[in-house]
Amino acid sequence: MGEHTAIEWTDSTWNPVTGCTKVSPGCKYCYAERLTERFGQRFNEIRLHPERLSLPIRWRRPRRIFVNSMSDLFHEQVPESFIQQVFAVMAEARWHTFQVLTKRAARLAEVAGRLDWPPNVWQGVSVENAAYVWRIRHLRGVPAAIRFLSVEPLLGPIRDLPLEGIDWVIVGGESGPRRRLLDPAWVREIRDQCLAEGVAFFFKQWGGATSKAGGRILDDRLWDGMPADPRTRESSLV
Repeated sequence: MGEHTAIEWTDSTWNPVTGCTKVSPGCKYCYAERLTERFGQRFNEIRLHPERLSLPIRWRRPRRIFVNSMSDLFHEQVPESFIQQVFAVMAEARWHTFQVLTKRAARLAEVAGRLDWPPNVWQGVSVENAAYVWRIRHLRGVPAAIRFLSVEPLLGPIRDLPLEGIDWVIVGGESGPRRRLLDPAWVREIRDQCLAEGVAFFFKQWGGATSKAGGRILDDRLWDGMPADPRTRESSLV
């Protein structure tokens, strides 16, 4: 966690919660688990860090902040009262953009109506293959200014990705020593669906032994699409 990160679609990470448990195939070779256990800690132990809540307020330069890169804010063991505290900080630090990502789409939908959603909070769900597109249905009911999908690691074709109400799609392959391979045809299929529907498309990585090993070039170019910020109404689809 810190002021700088190598994740291509964000600027910083903020982890008021650490630790997680596995819920679907995309979790099998979790990078956060590898990092945590490298330091001799138990990844399946969910920890709240109230001492970290004020960190984004101390960062005065506006930036995109990935919330809980080492956990899941909507994990069942995270009290709703703590989620509300995180949202209060995001509302106060209005000069930042906060990117929240979860695999717990059902819990997200359950608590969303009891949270305040400022325009600087983007909410996403992970969809690693066609079996998990149901998470998008839950996301559509969330009153976030920007709704996005993290299709990473992409583990199979998704021929009919439901994009109604979605502003941004990130696609990427898996990294690590036991990574599962990414078929370029799967990536192109999702890219073409996004282009047809006017949804910003971001290709993060091919994957490899490390996240950078395979590079990011798809069909001779980078795909760094970002959604329109509702506060500025500027956009870049591709």
